[in-house]
Amino acid sequence: MEVTAAYAKANLPELLKAVQNGETVTISRYSKPVADLVPSAKMAPRPVPKFGTGKGVRIVDPNWARAMTRKELERWLGTETLTK
Repeated sequence: MEVTAAYAKANLPELLKAVQNGETVTISRYSKPVADLVPSAKMAPRPVPKFGTGKGVRIVDPNWARAMTRKELERWLGTETLTK
């Protein structure tokens, strides 16, 4: 990514986040590159998730789309009884 010095000054936190994610940012002044922001060699690499481990995956209730029973519907509507 290449940005101007003025943009870098105004958006440094955004640029640092991009560098933290592994991007290299080149800062230019008068259309000439003057500096590169690169990830630090001391920064620990982000761990790559292993396929199939399911870490961080939410389990969705398999019955989420089933129809409500009459009793559940009455409770949800706040009515005592519905006409049959």
